Amino acid sequence: MTAGYRAPQVCKLVGITYRQLDYWARTNLLTPSVQSAQGSGTQRLYSFTDIVQLKVIKSLLDAGMSLKKIRQAMEILGEQLASDAPLADVTLLSDGTTIYAAHSPDQVVDIFQRGQGVFGIAVGPVQRELEGELHRLFPDEAAEAEVADAAGGGPVAEVQAT
Repeated sequence: MTAGYRAPQVCKLVGITYRQLDYWARTNLLTPSVQSAQGSGTQRLYSFTDIVQLKVIKSLLDAGMSLKKIRQAMEILGEQLASDAPLADVTLLSDGTTIYAAHSPDQVVDIFQRGQGVFGIAVGPVQRELEGELHRLFPDEAAEAEVADAAGGGPVAEVQAT
């Protein structure tokens, strides 16, 4: 018999109640891969990968996703990745409305749009690029702005009184 984690351990690790875990198993959201309950007196045993997926489910719920959407996402990802553990095989992002799968740093897709690409912008590099352009195009104003920013004055702007 393969060792596994019992329900009380899983609940403590994931931060869910036994009732949630039991419901998720009974409704096939995520069933234990080591041992299912075989009637009265037997215990479900979960693998480490099961616990990772349960923790992801809990995180998605905390982010505002509904259990229905999480269930749909697991089905779609299971098909796309041909995996029994779809939530452990991909990096997920959520804005509380939808779930995005990051298969690589260059590829992020909306799961519910069946793989439609998502355009993402990292603001830090854009800001640094813009600061460089400002220094190059307007060296005098950029120097003045840095002095004003350092003094807590914010951006420098000349206002003409009328």
